[in-house]
Amino acid sequence: MKVGIVAEIKKNERRVALTPTGAHELVDHGHEVVIESGAGDGSGFDDALYGDAGARIAESAAEVFAEVDMLVHVKEPQPDEIALLKEDQILFTYLHLAAYPEVASGLQNSGVTALAYETVQMPDGFLPLLAPMSRIAGKLSVQAGAHHLEAPQGGKGVLLGGDPGVAAGKVTIIGAGAAGTNALDMAVGLGARVTVLDLNLGRLLEIDELFGGRVNTVASSKAAVREWSTWADLVVGAVLVPGAHAPRLLTEEDVMALEKGSVLVDIAIDQGGCFATSQETTHDDPTFVKHDVVHFCVGNIPGAVPRTSTLALENATLPYVVDMADNGVDGAIEKRPELAPGLNVRTGEIVNEVVRESLEGPQTF
Repeated sequence: MKVGIVAEIKKNERRVALTPTGAHELVDHGHEVVIESGAGDGSGFDDALYGDAGARIAESAAEVFAEVDMLVHVKEPQPDEIALLKEDQILFTYLHLAAYPEVASGLQNSGVTALAYETVQMPDGFLPLLAPMSRIAGKLSVQAGAHHLEAPQGGKGVLLGGDPGVAAGKVTIIGAGAAGTNALDMAVGLGARVTVLDLNLGRLLEIDELFGGRVNTVASSKAAVREWSTWADLVVGAVLVPGAHAPRLLTEEDVMALEKGSVLVDIAIDQGGCFATSQETTHDDPTFVKHDVVHFCVGNIPGAVPRTSTLALENATLPYVVDMADNGVDGAIEKRPELAPGLNVRTGEIVNEVVRESLEGPQTF
């Protein structure tokens, strides 16, 4: 199979879908790898490294799209890329179609077979290809939140770690999955007073035991989310319904109740956002202020650390990429059944039920 990698063109996206190591693995399996010149530069992998790994360097993205059987990507394809897709191609990337219905429509019209990293799901519910980016986003969410609590950034001027005789800052994390747990770990490490909310009481028990009672664990409800959000200096929204639009955690009235200079970080923005006031931002212009509250809603948070993120992503995706190159989509699904829910678009149809319902039905939160 001929596998292609192009430079990401979403704003401020510097990750690349495969490293030279990944390219070498595919070549070793008898496949041809074609990569757009410069695609790896943002992550620290130059063309020479790909050439040494056996990949062929193409002059343009159009050249890659024109000849490959499978395109491995990082973020959802942009309009110029969708126009280049062909119905006999496989696209493997993050899609987040519930948040980007125009991408869903474009993929349907192209006829491409599209699989989404974020909906590949193990029988126990684990999301193996979303998890590494969720972990990184969780860590960065607190790093970003702490920075934007600084007064020059519009925040209330609170240091999360406090100082002897001065209370530490307060952090509320909503959702105790991969992103939330890593945000929690960072916030505790900075010395903040931390509350985490989740519907899963078993998960809250694990956190309580892991942190020896240093973290306040709360069973999630609308009232509890409002109470502990208004308590906090920094609120991190880290909830996920795989394939669907993120549930709304805070209404606009809830946001208005937060103290002036508080910070909201919406990790779920690439699934539509979990705060009523959220609007997607970029690393170039990461925040906006609404109702005197600083909002950090960057849609590709891990893109801020492309070297780490690229390596972590490939660790998770490469076995699936190789299996699809070796066996095709159906053969790979037969070998790895968790790929089946990853199949989002095929022959012009949305085939993942959760994604389809999210796109077709009225959104209620």
